Parts: sequence; structure tokens; C-alpha cells
Amino acid sequence: MRTFLKWLLIALAVAVIGLAIWGYAPDRNPEDLRAEYGQQPSQYVKLPSGQNIHLRDEGPRDAPAILLLHGSSSSLHTWQEWAENLSRDYRVVRYDQPGHGLTGPHVSKDYTAKGYSDTAAAVMAYLDIDQYVIAGNSMGGWVAWNHALAYPGNVRGLILVDASGAPDSKPRKLPIGFRLANSQAMRPLMKVFTPRSIIEASLETSVGDPSKITDAQVDRYWNLVRYPGNREAIGDRGKVARNTAGPEQMAGIKAPALVMWGAKDTLIPVSAAKWFDTHIPSSNVIIYDDLGHIPMEEDGTRTAGDVRKWLSENSLAPAENKATNDNVESTD
Repeated sequence: MRTFLKWLLIALAVAVIGLAIWGYAPDRNPEDLRAEYGQQPSQYVKLPSGQNIHLRDEGPRDAPAILLLHGSSSSLHTWQEWAENLSRDYRVVRYDQPGHGLTGPHVSKDYTAKGYSDTAAAVMAYLDIDQYVIAGNSMGGWVAWNHALAYPGNVRGLILVDASGAPDSKPRKLPIGFRLANSQAMRPLMKVFTPRSIIEASLETSVGDPSKITDAQVDRYWNLVRYPGNREAIGDRGKVARNTAGPEQMAGIKAPALVMWGAKDTLIPVSAAKWFDTHIPSSNVIIYDDLGHIPMEEDGTRTAGDVRKWLSENSLAPAENKATNDNVESTD
């Protein structure tokens, strides 16, 4: 019996050591990450609050501006196809939100709706842009609608892409990365224990067609979550209670809104899209039957095209583009 217990303990020790080696993922060197993910047209700016921000500001300086906000554990790169498409005619601003990407943790650990919303306002003020359309995916959508309420004079239009914050929007299937991040027991371990396979599995759960997830995508998410302080920020964000949208709040959004959703989203069900569309006074909704939680990454060309159409229909396009579209429509 003693021999059996001895070998059992040895086997368990070997298993634990093997698991630790498999999942051990220390922070990456910031300079190496900037060299890989933060080259031109990236900028690194310091806001009046002292917060450092990694941002990209592309497109004509005098064109209508669009601000793009990514979701939890993502980065500005999630909008790459939209930026390439829309920046031909629009001024497209995107940045790594505090606690993410090459921005790193919030200088004051403020991960509230107000903290994120005020950061967005500070970024646009830094760039001297006072009128803009704001778009957000997932957590970024939560920030976007809160920002539209807090800064109504600045927001010309609101785009919600699988946005969080609708009531009773329980996930059908929570990606493993989110389950671990939500576990108080696992949060301390997640600071050093982040296997690449967990990131890959989470991404595959998040999209409509898992076969389209590339190694480069997985590597980007996995590397950027290991920017110093970002994994600690995941735990800090988990301690913040997120405010839920209410009908009276949404009725206060006067800007036109576009609600875009992947029907295969298992994290935030499509019923949330219908809730936002019902309660925002001037809104349109587009449901993509084949897409999941990150439509702008899954099919950037199609979704950006739909954004272009909506902008034109709501008088948010550059004047010359609107004139061209009006002329085309009048000849049909």
C-alpha cells in the first residue's frame, strides 16, 4: 500500500510539473511586442490623466471620423479590415483600451464604464476631433453606448457589434478563457499560466466557422494578453460590476444607431441585438446568420460594406460620397 501511494504521489507530482511547463507563459517584453504589433501607423501618446495609449489614426484629416472600440482581451487589430476599407474615405481612429494590447493597464485601475468612456473622450480631444461615429464590439460596445449617453453632443452615430450590456443576455456557451478569467480561484494563476491552446479554443468558440481562425490570430491574442499588466487587468475588470442597459437609458440615445450581430454568437445571444434595436429610437439591425461574436474579424469586407451603406443612408458619409450615392440611386 505504501509503495502504491508513493508512486501515486510521484505520478501526481510529475503531472503537476508537466502541466505547469505546458501552461507557463510569462509576460512578454514590451519592446518586442511593439516591434511586432505596434509599428506604423501606430502612435504612443500620453493623455492628461497620465494614461499611455497605443492608437492608430488613419484616413483623410478632414473626413468624418469613426472611433472603433475593441472587446475584452482583444486589441485595435480586431478592426484591421474595417480600418483598411473605411479609411479610404473616413478618418478612422482605434486604440488599445486600458488593460489591453500595447496600452497596458489603466494608470488608476479604473475599469468602470465612466473610466473607459472618459478615456475615449480624452483620446478624441487629444486628436482634436469633437464629432464622430462611435463603434464597439462586445465590451467595446458596452463602452460605446455608455459613451453615447455621457457625451451626446459628440456622438453623431452609434454602431453596436455584438455589444454587451443588454439585460437577460446570458451566454449559451462561455469560451474557456472567459470561464477562467471569471474564476476567482484561477485569476492569480492566470497571471503566469495562459496556455496558447486556451486562447485558440476561446477564439474557435467565439466565431461562426472555427476553421477560419488562423495561427497568426491566435498568436496575436496570446502575445498581447501577455503585455505586462494585462492579465492582472483581467482580474481587476472582473471585480467591476457592469451597468446594464435600461429602456429609459436607450431612449435617451438620439443619434442614429446600427446594431450588427452574428447569429452564431454563443457569448452574447442574438436576442440582445433585438433588445437594443427595440429600445434605441433610431436604429437599424443586421443579423449575420453565418457569423459569431466578432463579425468584423470574421468577414471584414461584408460588414464594413454594410457600415458604409448605413453611414450614407444616415447622412454620415463624406459629402462627395453621399452625392455620388444619391446620383446612383436616382438612376435606378
